[in-house]
Amino acid sequence: MDVTAYLNRIGLDAPPALPELHRAHLRAVPFENLSLDHVSLDPGDLYDKIVRRRRGGFCYELNGLFALLLTELGHSVTRLAARVYGSERLGPPYDHLVLVVDDRWLVDVGFGDHSTFPLSWHSRTDQDDPGGRFRLEDTGDGDVRVLRDGRPAYLIETRPRDLADFAATCWFQRTNPDSHFTRKTICTRLTPDGRVTISDHTLIVTEAGTRAETVLDDTELAAAYRDRFGITPA
Repeated sequence: MDVTAYLNRIGLDAPPALPELHRAHLRAVPFENLSLDHVSLDPGDLYDKIVRRRRGGFCYELNGLFALLLTELGHSVTRLAARVYGSERLGPPYDHLVLVVDDRWLVDVGFGDHSTFPLSWHSRTDQDDPGGRFRLEDTGDGDVRVLRDGRPAYLIETRPRDLADFAATCWFQRTNPDSHFTRKTICTRLTPDGRVTISDHTLIVTEAGTRAETVLDDTELAAAYRDRFGITPA
């Protein structure tokens, strides 16, 4: 991995402390599902897509590659599987990939709209973040539940995993009609004042707590991907 090129991809000249590295990644690299037919968890393919081609990805890709960067920078990284809370039930095993870094921090740059900074892995009190108020709770089964503003976000299994362990669920998420990733396109990233998102043909811009939505035609949509994310969808 070319660490300098990766840091340049996220707008940095040198590696900062972990919280700033986390925020810089969220601002530069979008959570997106625009190329589900070309998803690979091979480290070289992840680097090519996110760093060289300046694309984004979903959790397995974003947290998968970020883990490699953190390791290159001297951090200890543990990959953990999580299940996301939906409107009716928990998602399947390996539904989401999160990272525990240096046995101190819960790191997640692959959940779309979540915490701006890493969360304290061992704290069980409220943690205030620009993204909301977070809390980690232990369950009777040995898992850790992550709540945001009082609502459960996902449930983490604490057994260490390898990136390859997520391949089967990654395939399901990108191919199955029941996966929410196959039902609509999404592209979103953090901004200094809020968030910018394209959901199907709708541009959503949140700035200083104000939300504006604009429905785009095909020409406007292509321009929004280019101007807001630097992406030319295939």
